[in-house]
Amino acid sequence: MAFPTSPVSPDAVQLMTALILPQFQGQGLGRMMVQTVAKDVLRRGFKAIEAFGDARWNGPACVLPADHLLAVGFKTVRPHPTYPRLRLELRTTLSWKEDVELALDRLLGAVQKEPALRPL
Repeated sequence: MAFPTSPVSPDAVQLMTALILPQFQGQGLGRMMVQTVAKDVLRRGFKAIEAFGDARWNGPACVLPADHLLAVGFKTVRPHPTYPRLRLELRTTLSWKEDVELALDRLLGAVQKEPALRPL
């Protein structure tokens, strides 16, 4: 399938899809996933992440909802009534580093449990 707003820019990585299960939605995990991907992509030397958003998203689909991408920092680079192409400049992610690390610390702290066996 070719999107009407193709192709992705040569200096960008394309984000295809992601899914947060309904019971975990609304907790900031989608934003954290994008931030983690951005950090990894930046380390690999790319300048941006681009994605085709679904402007009419109404449930689980292969294309991410455009509203979510916009909410986490993507900007529209090629508008379309159904499948706009959105871009996240990775230089903006540098300020996210502390937020990502704090969120990961909180997440890992919440799931860590006391060891079953204690050293004597």
